[in-house]
This record gives sequence, C-alpha cells and structure tokens, in this order.
Amino acid sequence: MRVTEIFHSIQGESTFAGLPCVFVRLTGCPLRCTWCDTEYAFLGGTEQSLEDILGKVRSYGCPLVEVTGGEPLAQAETTTLLHRLCQDGFTVLLETSGAIDTSTVDPSVRIVLDVKCPGSGMTDRMHWPNVERLRPRDEIKFVIQDRIDYEWTKGILRQFHLTDRCPVLFSPVFGTLDPRQLAEWLLEDRLGARLQLQLHKHIWAPDMRGV
Repeated sequence: MRVTEIFHSIQGESTFAGLPCVFVRLTGCPLRCTWCDTEYAFLGGTEQSLEDILGKVRSYGCPLVEVTGGEPLAQAETTTLLHRLCQDGFTVLLETSGAIDTSTVDPSVRIVLDVKCPGSGMTDRMHWPNVERLRPRDEIKFVIQDRIDYEWTKGILRQFHLTDRCPVLFSPVFGTLDPRQLAEWLLEDRLGARLQLQLHKHIWAPDMRGV
C-alpha cells in the first residue's frame, strides 16, 4: 500500500475528539475539494506492506486507530487493512469522502462519512447510497464554507433523516467561516447537530503535519 504517514496524536475530529489516536494516512485521492488541507497526500508516499503498517500501528500501544487520506478507499487493499485492524481488537475509524462505495468495509469499522457540500466543488462526486447505509455507530460530517453550504446541508439532513440515523457533525472551513457564526446558526435552527472544530489545528500550527 502507498502510505503518506503513520503517526500518534490527539484525535481532532469526530465524537472521539480529544482521545489519543494512531493515524494511518494513505496516499491518493480522486477528489480536489477547494478547501482541502491534506493536498500533500495526493501524491508521493512510500510503498509499505500490510504487515509493516500493522506493526507500526501496534508499536504505539494505542487502542484507537483512524485510517484516512487523501481518500483511503481509493486503494483496493484498504478494506483488508481495516479488517485486520478490527481483528487485532482496535477501535477503527475510517475517514472517507463518500465518493467511493463503502459496502465492502468491515462492519466493525466506524465510518466517518464526509459529505461534500457545494462549496467543496465536489458534490457531484458523492455516492449517495453510502449515506443511506449509515448506522448508529457511524458518523456523518459536513464541512461548511458559507451560508449556502449550511442551507444545502439542512436539506440533506431532512432528506435522509440523518439526526435520527447517526451523529451529525458540522465543521466550519478553517480560516474561512467563523465558528461562532456556525454555532449561532445551529442554535437558531435547533438542528440536533454537533459543532466540530479541528482540535489539532488549535493545539499545533494549522499546517503542521504528523499531528
């Protein structure tokens, strides 16, 4: 598999935010979101065997693991990696764009599905059946750039009854949408969604890698 980085840090997003976590960032992504903060994972990386990856993850002695990217499901071997991590007893999160079918992912994996709002420029790449198969253990994330994204997201919440299906995360585009503004919209509309800040960007420099 082609790997950009494997590191131990504080989980900055999802309902697991604040917990120590091992991140396996795989290389490659078919999308080009306008606000992407991991463009360095599009290309490069190093070829590593499945056993090497698993050995590195185990070496940290941390029970929580996230497989991310780029888009991790762009590599065919990712489903095997996820399955092996589950077999090893890890709590496994998969951060995925929603553009690639998730039906082959081990059911023990907790999927964090990133729905692409209009501001991303990638809405037309969404594979909507991924949303319909979300379970209570999964999570769905909307990265909000502006009011247009916010209003669009409200429509998606209604269409798929998402607040009844799984935790819903609203994340402002870092440096573009003031978190206070998004918080006020959420309070006004009583959506039942969770405001999410990228915790790691407040602990370390926003462009720092390996955190």
